[in-house]
Amino acid sequence: MKQTGDLNLVKKINKSIVLHHIRTDSPISRARIAEITGLTKATVSSLVNELIESSLVDEIGVGESSGGRKPMMLLFNGTAGYAIGVDLGVHDILAVLTDLTGKVVREKRVNHDNPSAREVIDLLKTTIRDLINGAPESVYGVIGIGIGVPGICDEDGTLLFAPNLEWENVPLQKDMEEAFHIPVVIDNEANAGAVGEKQFGAGRETANLVYVSIGIGIGAGIIIKGELYRGATGFSGEIGHISIQHDGPKCRCGSSGCWELYASEHALLERARQEFGSSITLEMLLRKAEAGDPAIIALFERLGYFLGVGVVNIINSYNPEFVILGGRLAGAEKWLMKPLLQLLEKRSLPHPRKLLNVAFTELSDRSTVLGAASFAVTKFFASTTVSVEHN
Repeated sequence: MKQTGDLNLVKKINKSIVLHHIRTDSPISRARIAEITGLTKATVSSLVNELIESSLVDEIGVGESSGGRKPMMLLFNGTAGYAIGVDLGVHDILAVLTDLTGKVVREKRVNHDNPSAREVIDLLKTTIRDLINGAPESVYGVIGIGIGVPGICDEDGTLLFAPNLEWENVPLQKDMEEAFHIPVVIDNEANAGAVGEKQFGAGRETANLVYVSIGIGIGAGIIIKGELYRGATGFSGEIGHISIQHDGPKCRCGSSGCWELYASEHALLERARQEFGSSITLEMLLRKAEAGDPAIIALFERLGYFLGVGVVNIINSYNPEFVILGGRLAGAEKWLMKPLLQLLEKRSLPHPRKLLNVAFTELSDRSTVLGAASFAVTKFFASTTVSVEHN
């Protein structure tokens, strides 16, 4: 019995490896997969046939010959199913429907004033339901939902603490799975953003990166040797709450002088409203800066300086190859980057800085939603429910 179980496990692992190479390297031939993986051609052929039967792989015709018979090329079928990715923000919800390759098919954004956890969750469900109802026909349908949240969550998908939402102990995964009856993954929004950048953005060629999500607060997703680093108990990356001013103002997290009190979108708007009035929005500031308003540009440059203070700590602590800055403030890159880089030059240690690249995201505000959708896709492929018996 055990031997049969072991053989089934080996087959499942091998099938996963073959599918991985078709997903990442297609179009690709059976022979090339055998060459890369070390599996026999017969094993690869058998597993590929099963993947074709399960609608995850298509044959797309012959490729170039390298001396013998022309090989039949294989292509991953990204439209065999769809995933939902969500960025649950403090003042808005951004949700996308993607195919299994991460290509965005539909997108929906709704604003909210965070009246209560229940009302925001109801709005979240309505938003997701709208995307599910608009999904194209496919073999597997909508296979899962990934949600990036601005706070700390446990492995059961309970949002333990989100200071900027003022939510505590919200069983979000349980609630969403009961509503939709499909698998749901809940993770920190900066972790999702880091995975989004690694798979689809500026970090594709980088094994060691830190993604800094700059929103109402600041969080970080850390990728080390190609893997998301979660820390000993899963709560790494709360870098907005490093203290950069030991006797600074009180933060919602309970500490004082936290980085996000000086370098976040919230910090920028607080400063702008003190100087220019309470009706100021980020969009207004960006327009005024674009028009050359020196006072507004000075506000952004001040923020760039404080962003640099925190990024110095990241560089000196983690020695990453790449620091990627994301969130809605990416639209202010032209005014933020110069003071940030000037501070890094002055304060970061020279050796960690030597091969470092610092850049704003290429994905605009989609890093988190794409990463969240990819969590759902990964869970789908890891699940035993994906089998050749699917009809």
